[in-house]
Parts: sequence; structure tokens; C-alpha cells
Amino acid sequence: MNLSKEEKQEIISKFGANDKDSGKAEVQIALLTARINKLTDHFSEHKKDHHSRRGLLMMVGKRRRLLNYIARQDIERYRSTIKELKLRK
Repeated sequence: MNLSKEEKQEIISKFGANDKDSGKAEVQIALLTARINKLTDHFSEHKKDHHSRRGLLMMVGKRRRLLNYIARQDIERYRSTIKELKLRK
């Protein structure tokens, strides 16, 4: 369910300013999105795993708060992040 070091490093280098920039809001959103996608696959097999479901809901809420922060700061960053991660249909 967790991301491997290689997956994390790939996401950080793609969304961050450099390879060690993991604090940027876009990087945090991308990492949360990857973890959420992995957990969503997990729930197709384990339907009654309510403890992990709570963690999933907390991650979705944190991602939403980070997206709201970016939207308040710079709407273009928000739109590009949404588009890049394919969060809206």
C-alpha cells in the first residue's frame, strides 16, 4: 500500500523544483494522490477494511486542504496541478 522509494523519488522530481524538494504543495498533493490510488485498488479486494478506509478519507481531506491552499495562492498553479494529476473529469 505504501509507495516505494523509486516511486516517491519519481514524483518528487516531476513536481518539485529539484530532487530534494518534497515540501512543495504540488509534490505533497501528487504523493497523496498516488497513495490514494493504491488504497483504492486495495479496497476492491478488501471491502471490509474499515481502518484503512478511515486513513483514506483522512488523506483525501488533506489533499483537498492543500488544493484549497494552492487555489487561494495562485489559481494557475491549482489548474495545472489538477490537470497534471487528472483529478477532475
